[in-house]
Amino acid sequence: MNHRDAEGAEVTGEVIGAAIEVHRALGPGLLESAYEECLCRELSLRHISFVRQLRLPVEYKGVKVDCSYRLDLLVASSVVVEVKAVVALEPIHTAQMLTYMKLGRWKLGLLINFNVPLLWTGIRRMILKED
Repeated sequence: MNHRDAEGAEVTGEVIGAAIEVHRALGPGLLESAYEECLCRELSLRHISFVRQLRLPVEYKGVKVDCSYRLDLLVASSVVVEVKAVVALEPIHTAQMLTYMKLGRWKLGLLINFNVPLLWTGIRRMILKED
């Protein structure tokens, strides 16, 4: 494992720890926005840097098109975090995350579904393979 991979593993571990704390306190059943707000608070308490609702422009054949997406969180300038509160993660959620990672050229992502009895069953760690 190289230094960059070790840093990524550390950051994802910190985010997962913060998410587990939020889930322990709140449990399943709330809106995504509530989990996102509380996860941001927990990351702040742990002094973990992040940007919330980061605009992600779409570029097509050299032109920025008139639409953009927003990442829920970008943690430590390297890990994309998408917060969900759904019955089950669907393939479209995975596709969305991989697209965000590709557009922003980030290698690591965490897709976290808080609407589960045990949070670890709702976490997907994703790695974007380099071309």
